[in-house]
Amino acid sequence: MKVLFLIPYPKDKAPSQRLKFEQYFDIFEQQGIKIEFWPFFDKSAYRIIYQNGKYIKKILHVLFRYIARLKEIFRARNFDVIYVHLELAPIGPPLLEYLLSKTHRPIVYDIDDLVFLPHASMANRFMKSFRSRSRIDFLLKTSSHVIVCTEHLKKYALQYNDRVTNISSTINTVTYFVNNPYTNQKQVCIGWSGSHSTSLYLHLLDKVLLEIQEKYNIRIKVIGDVGFSIPGVDIDAQEWCLQTEVKDLQELDIGVYPLSDEEWVLGKSGLKALQYMALGIPTVAQSIGANSEIIKDGVNGFLANSEKEWLKKISLLIESPELRKKIGLAGRKTVEEKYSVEVNASRYLEVLHSVYERR
Repeated sequence: MKVLFLIPYPKDKAPSQRLKFEQYFDIFEQQGIKIEFWPFFDKSAYRIIYQNGKYIKKILHVLFRYIARLKEIFRARNFDVIYVHLELAPIGPPLLEYLLSKTHRPIVYDIDDLVFLPHASMANRFMKSFRSRSRIDFLLKTSSHVIVCTEHLKKYALQYNDRVTNISSTINTVTYFVNNPYTNQKQVCIGWSGSHSTSLYLHLLDKVLLEIQEKYNIRIKVIGDVGFSIPGVDIDAQEWCLQTEVKDLQELDIGVYPLSDEEWVLGKSGLKALQYMALGIPTVAQSIGANSEIIKDGVNGFLANSEKEWLKKISLLIESPELRKKIGLAGRKTVEEKYSVEVNASRYLEVLHSVYERR
């Protein structure tokens, strides 16, 4: 079986790809499945796409790659199965999607986040008016199978397609391992990991982190947005790096995952929480969407809604190494049992084989 992955971003760059289907590529090939992946954005474009400004460069690259995508769709006939993640292109009507359906190849559509909503990063707000929901709905209707990552997305997808499988973001529990003695009482490290486009959610904790820093001797670490800052708060901000990702995360004693109460976040799979939990890092997360499915409050993590709850639960973890260990190890066990690559590999293989056999 030859499978073509038509994806938005270069390999090993975007968490929505890297911690979903990309980490199964070796397993697919071991099962005799030949893989090729063609990203919409190349590495040079990915470096600037979330930077402020540079609009001419961004527009020219999108137009150039749109034309290249047209050519790629005609070449897609050489594959047995086509796997589409998010969207074929970030702009335009469903022309590319229509042409892809005419290749008469089975399509697996992997939808992550609520991409059908008018949404864009702060650096690309001008793109909102160019996005078309009809492209997403067309893919949902014409695909042989749809993969989602939350129950909210599953309900939406079932309106268009009766073959829908919910596979959450998953973690490689060999790469992600516990390396925390849970004895740190001198300077507890509170941390967050994400990107330039998601760091705005961390600002929901500005007052909480300021108050905690005034009360305790803590270190606050931000991974993924080197320019992140909170007035009056000492922040250790650094760029994300694939080669050091696990090591950087292992420095955290407490992981935080704030989100706003809006429909967009209902499409998120709780990936950040799963990363922390896989490393045995006790996690405090917003009580919304997938977080409430993954975390049982006070058992394998903590859920919070108000600033008062965030302050109380982070403080409990700062003050008690024993509680950090108990919650952290329970979180690790949850990932091993439900959200590991080992547990979920068969589900991806089942989808690929089923569409291949039905063709």
